[in-house]
Amino acid sequence: MVYAFILFIFAGLAEIGGGYLVWLWLREGKPYWYGLIGSMILILYGIIPTFQSFPSFGRVYAAYGGVFIILSVLWGWVIDKKTPDTYDWIGAIICLVGISIMLWAPRN
Repeated sequence: MVYAFILFIFAGLAEIGGGYLVWLWLREGKPYWYGLIGSMILILYGIIPTFQSFPSFGRVYAAYGGVFIILSVLWGWVIDKKTPDTYDWIGAIICLVGISIMLWAPRN
């Protein structure tokens, strides 16, 4: 479970960080190498989930979606200095509950 959690965090940071660098390049006029580095990080994001032990691609990516939502709220708070409001936190908690149910619910 710890290994899965670490992979979720690394993939989330790669997805958000890579996307952020591409955003800065295209939307904020940063140098082209921001886009190149961001694109390389996004390729890494595509590789990291393959190390998960869960057998279902769809279930793993759905769970990643919830993790990304939570990490995006935190990224916005720390990097963009946009303080999350009550509804952001409620949504993040709902995602966390959903992720837990999807990945660790008993199945036959």
